[in-house]
Amino acid sequence: MTNMENVKQAERIQKSIINKLEHRSLVWLARRQPVWVTSDMLTIVGGVGAFLTGLGFYLTRYSIDWLWLSSAGLVINWYGDSLDGTLARVRNCQRPIYGYYLDHTVDCVNEAFMFVGAGLSPLVHLDLALMAFILYLFLTINVCINAHLKSEFRLTYAKLGPTEFRLLIIIANSLLILFPTLATRTWTLNVIEGELAPLDPLAVVVVAALAVIYLCTVISDARKYAKIDPPKKI
Repeated sequence: MTNMENVKQAERIQKSIINKLEHRSLVWLARRQPVWVTSDMLTIVGGVGAFLTGLGFYLTRYSIDWLWLSSAGLVINWYGDSLDGTLARVRNCQRPIYGYYLDHTVDCVNEAFMFVGAGLSPLVHLDLALMAFILYLFLTINVCINAHLKSEFRLTYAKLGPTEFRLLIIIANSLLILFPTLATRTWTLNVIEGELAPLDPLAVVVVAALAVIYLCTVISDARKYAKIDPPKKI
């Protein structure tokens, strides 16, 4: 029962670049939702958005203009995924245990749609997309562990959170649509065989950044826990 109580009291650590603006916007939207709109409905909306994002990426096999669908999916995903918890808090009808379970379960499925969809597109190699997905899951697991062990629920790293990453992807999508030659640009490196897809260099940067963030976070957390729980004298 102790672990469940920790979930209820976990402090949300969210210090992203646009956090204040996003928070005010979400509260404004939550207060204007019809009474029949529920948090579960918004969670489903977020899932639909994630599916559309992945589908849009996949369909770029046939036309780069399908990135508009991918960007629209990201907006829909933000609306549902970010607003479901805010709506519950505004209406004071939180369900900490159920919400915690459902939110993280659906998030993993949503991210699978997005990362795999991107990997199945001609824009990013699948192995790079899957590496980014695995590192995202590593960070998610670390967040869940800390929510139980030290009642801290971290949503952002290095001033960046899910919303900032969505915006970066939308900007990249828009550039690819407006400048189609970028979508067909390939990169050649002497150290590897074959060519890199148009967004592979960006994917490499993302994978490297996620790896560094994860390693630094684990090392920092391990040191703190070692002080809290020092080795026993034999």
